[in-house]
Amino acid sequence: MTTVLVTGVAGFIGSNLAERLLRQGHRVIGIDNLAYGVVEQVPDGVDFFETDIRDPESYGAYDGVDVVFHLAAKNCIADCQADPVETFDINVHGTAHVFEAACRAGVRKVVYAESSALYEGDRSLPSVESSTSPESFYALSKEAGRLLALGYQRFTPLAFTGLRYFCVYGPRQDYRRTIPPLMSAFIIELLQGKRPTIYGTGEKRRDFVYVEDVNDFHLQCIEDPRTDGRVFNLGSGRSHSVREIFDLISGILGTTVDPIYAGDLPGEAFETRGDITAAKGLGWGPHTGLEDGLRLSIDYIRGLVEDDPTVRE
Repeated sequence: MTTVLVTGVAGFIGSNLAERLLRQGHRVIGIDNLAYGVVEQVPDGVDFFETDIRDPESYGAYDGVDVVFHLAAKNCIADCQADPVETFDINVHGTAHVFEAACRAGVRKVVYAESSALYEGDRSLPSVESSTSPESFYALSKEAGRLLALGYQRFTPLAFTGLRYFCVYGPRQDYRRTIPPLMSAFIIELLQGKRPTIYGTGEKRRDFVYVEDVNDFHLQCIEDPRTDGRVFNLGSGRSHSVREIFDLISGILGTTVDPIYAGDLPGEAFETRGDITAAKGLGWGPHTGLEDGLRLSIDYIRGLVEDDPTVRE
């Protein structure tokens, strides 16, 4: 049994990862300050600490830990653009604390979240891990976290793996954001009989990958030494337009509501599409089809709309 600590355990990817780890028989410790996460999403069986990654008092939670998954972050691009000071405090200062706590506790390995946003300024597709071109404050904060990881890898015994998530979707996706991820936003509003908002023309394209496919690689990172000291894109290697996603969700739900078009959001790339050759070279690959993943997401969100008054508002 491996002891794994997950920062951001009450968030979307963190809670799904914790649940998967528990099913696999690992001991799971979770940290979250609940600024963005939802405590109800923390799976039963997690040793949960409601604390901030920036607080040195949190360092004790790392004692006896074998592997850390650092997923806590401020990650809504619009919110990050509006408050770059807090963005860098959480995503850079906070990441330094996680790495330092792991180092002091003798943790074997840290798997940390980078982002496909690091490719914002790169016009060549698919994006490969060998280059970054961050533009938004969020992406710049993730670039700084990447450089911190290089420093700790160079000067400490810690092993590191960086993961550049593309558009991960699935149950528990962050529906409470100021601007929720488009799949959650579309599903919630269509279930409510509302007209969802598309920012821009609907032609922007994104590389979507289902959360359990991402978890397959998370588990591989725990045991596979070939992942040490490397960075991997985690996506599908394909892109779909925002309008395609809207039409697909509408078709599954059987709705005929037209969307509302609003002004484009600042700081977003026109298209994201990852080169996943490196991860596939280790035997990983996404296997959940987009429509199957959307149906699972709809089933989860349907329960939220029925049971959670904050979603119904």
